[in-house]
Amino acid sequence: MTPEQLAEKILQALTALVDDGTITVDGGLPGELKVERPKNPEHGDYATNVAMQLGKRSGMPPRQFAELLAARLTDDEAITAVEIAGPGFINIRVAADAQGKIAASIVEAGPQYGSSDSLKGQAINLEFISANPTGPLHLGHTRWAAVGDALARVLNAAGAVVTREFYVNDRGAQMDKFGASLKAAAHGEPIPEDGYHGEYINDLAKQIVAEVPDITKLPEDEQLVAFREAGYERQLKEQQSQLEHFRTKFDVWTSERSLHDQDGVGHAIEKLREQGHLYEADDALWMRTTDFTDDKDRVLIRSNGEPTYFASDAAYYVNKRERGFEVAIYLLGADHHGYVNRLKAIAACAGDDPEHNIEILIGQLVKILKNGEEMKLSKRAGTIVTLAELVEESGVDPLRYTLCRYPVDSPLTLDIEEMTRQVSENPVYYVQYAHARLASILRNADDLGIKLDEFDPGLLSHEREGDLLRALAEFPRVVATAAELREPHRIARYLEDTASAFHKFYDSCRVLPRGDEEVEPVHKARLTLVGATRTVLANGLDLLGVSAPERM
Repeated sequence: MTPEQLAEKILQALTALVDDGTITVDGGLPGELKVERPKNPEHGDYATNVAMQLGKRSGMPPRQFAELLAARLTDDEAITAVEIAGPGFINIRVAADAQGKIAASIVEAGPQYGSSDSLKGQAINLEFISANPTGPLHLGHTRWAAVGDALARVLNAAGAVVTREFYVNDRGAQMDKFGASLKAAAHGEPIPEDGYHGEYINDLAKQIVAEVPDITKLPEDEQLVAFREAGYERQLKEQQSQLEHFRTKFDVWTSERSLHDQDGVGHAIEKLREQGHLYEADDALWMRTTDFTDDKDRVLIRSNGEPTYFASDAAYYVNKRERGFEVAIYLLGADHHGYVNRLKAIAACAGDDPEHNIEILIGQLVKILKNGEEMKLSKRAGTIVTLAELVEESGVDPLRYTLCRYPVDSPLTLDIEEMTRQVSENPVYYVQYAHARLASILRNADDLGIKLDEFDPGLLSHEREGDLLRALAEFPRVVATAAELREPHRIARYLEDTASAFHKFYDSCRVLPRGDEEVEPVHKARLTLVGATRTVLANGLDLLGVSAPERM
């Protein structure tokens, strides 16, 4: 029995009490209620405070309300005991056969177990990397590549329709500096002081010249543009390749240029003008964002007629909403705190609800330690630690898992040696090893001819079996909560707790027969529990974009 199934039984019992006139609840019964696992297992399998919530509305003390509900619940054969604690908390114990059925349902659901419809049909645009195509992706991008991709997977599992978007900052002075840097490197000249430095510039310039030999013979102005565009094309492909290797998928790569080339900026300005929040001053066009908590009004079009970067931001938001997305989520770095109010102001000025239609998540800085010292420099990029180098140092699985394991709003220090140690103290190894151990048990069972088929769920009555079953039953709720709160780190912490529950179960309960022992019904029951646990760990790791190894 899952927590959701027990909650439904409680609602049915409450409905029966209302129908027969035993209780009357002012305002009616809630559409749903929540049951939780008590912190102290001695208090029961599950607990609810529904009597505390509804007692006053029913005109009776919560404890009296709880006694009426408890009497009705004990009529259910799936519930073995109902105890009332304190002023009206209700602790519930579930029958072993009712609890054990969850193992079979998990095995049957397979990869779908953990999914829900809590965000069913909600169209979400998730932009989690915004970068110039002028160099390798760096450490800041790496955190969002892992967390953003995991968040997209979690939102999908909760029923949302998610589009993952990469915003290519391919317009402006930085692109021209990139082109000038490549041109200088190709001619063996000093790279401009405010240009791009690092070995990758020399390598990229050589590659361009090798593939387009006549590029250095073009007129000066044409050369700069040609190098800029050739470098742009190749650098973007490299970023895409690095992200693919890191198991980070994007559905859409939106070019900032396209917003201007297709008059997206002009269209957005007209839409915003209709909303009545634009005005002209000092020969420039402004948006009155101070009407919506921004610290100052923002210029859209400068006095020289050039659109600002803020105009691109406004056009991009309008573009997302017009593509049919109900919610636009932005994942931004620690240096973008100032963007929160201005982006929300854009949504408000566009006539949207800034508390619903737009969300901005700010990620804090990450430090990487190697041999006890912080990594600050790149072999190829010169001044940054790149995604590719981090993957080379740690591997995809340890890096993704560790980056996803912590809330993004807290600074993070990662130690390469700790991330890659194959010891139980290393969380990613601990969870992956549990999955490999489960896979090994199932292989051994297959060798013995034991199949996952019908079993007696009532045989899963050991304390450790109950602990593990209740942990497995929590998975759909953990996924739904992670999606609703935009916190994929909850998945990682859940996996570690569940792996711990499995190891304790395995240490206490013999799963397979020894030697010449006959296969007993309890072996089949426990083997089904093993299969269910493996399913949950595999599904959880997949939500984080981490592999579930069969052997380690």
